[in-house]
Amino acid sequence: MTNPTGDVAERATAGFQREYGTEPAGRWAAPGRVNLIGEHTDYNDGFVLPFALPLRTVAAADRQDGERWTVWSELSGETITFGADEVAEPGQVTGWGAYVAGVVWALREAGHPVPGARLAIASDVPLGSGLSSSAALEAAVLAALLDLGGLELPAERQPRLAQRAENVYVGAPTGIMDQSAVIRCRAGHALFLDCRDESVEHIPFDLDAAGLAVLVIDSRAPHRHADGEYAARRKSCEAAAEALGVPALRDVSVDQLDAALARLDDEETRRRVRHVVTEDQRVLDTVALLRAGRVRDIGPLLTASHVSMRDDFEITVPEIDTAVEAALAAGALGARMTGGGFGGCVLALVHADRADAVADAVTAAYAERGFTAPGTVPVLPAPGATRLD
Repeated sequence: MTNPTGDVAERATAGFQREYGTEPAGRWAAPGRVNLIGEHTDYNDGFVLPFALPLRTVAAADRQDGERWTVWSELSGETITFGADEVAEPGQVTGWGAYVAGVVWALREAGHPVPGARLAIASDVPLGSGLSSSAALEAAVLAALLDLGGLELPAERQPRLAQRAENVYVGAPTGIMDQSAVIRCRAGHALFLDCRDESVEHIPFDLDAAGLAVLVIDSRAPHRHADGEYAARRKSCEAAAEALGVPALRDVSVDQLDAALARLDDEETRRRVRHVVTEDQRVLDTVALLRAGRVRDIGPLLTASHVSMRDDFEITVPEIDTAVEAALAAGALGARMTGGGFGGCVLALVHADRADAVADAVTAAYAERGFTAPGTVPVLPAPGATRLD
């Protein structure tokens, strides 16, 4: 899943040197992320538990005069330039450049004097895999502009600004989890985020000490009807909360679940509610186990989460289910789809010395089904956005 052409920071530097004929003032990195557990709980005011990946997006950057921003992208090979007029309102910059322009726009909207800048972007975070490549780009650019301009923006406020860039300027209706994870995560920890009040707790997740790793499996499945299906499930959850007389499904506990389901007329809605309520509880149970240092014991919760997404929320696809089944059969302690569904990635909790064998088993199962070969990489929890030098 990583780019084979060299270290991502070195590629960003080389791109900057080639495009601008000088050295960058610095390099800023932000990671991709996976959600260990807690799917479709975010917009229900619930709980999520992401951690940052060692896969990174790097922005090499320096100031330039005036209110102009020039950006080169390794992925597209394009160099774009936009000025204050183009970032005055959403829609003026489109494509991948909108994520960069959106950060400039959001900073300016918040009253910050954003410096003109030249940037070169390189990334190891694969696009379209549900690993938050867009949030990684936003966070790397945000970190670079804050430092170049000497701007003060506390870390706890940065995710909301980056989310505003994506929601309003780009027009993508993402929740707060992605930006929170890529900015605020710590190495060796998962980020326990309450999506109602945005409070966070860094939960020890020392896989290395436990002799474990998380195997991230890119299913390579095309996202099927993801936007419409996502919207339908969100609408169903909101309607259920209204019918139950609660602000959000987060306010229904597991102990209250049976009584709540009995008050709903539609079987499909009951399944959606059951997933959200039990998934919130699985996040809380996972956090409790990790606080107690029982990393290996979270495996069954991961697998139960996948079963719930498959049967109650109905957001998996054959490639995803095949990856989970093959990983478990090959000895994974637990496995689940991660992300919004209908494609994307699977994560499997594995013994570190068995990661290659589990990856091979998933690849073989894909071949038997005639699926495009998956991408696989074992990972440990990495730090959030940071300046490299």
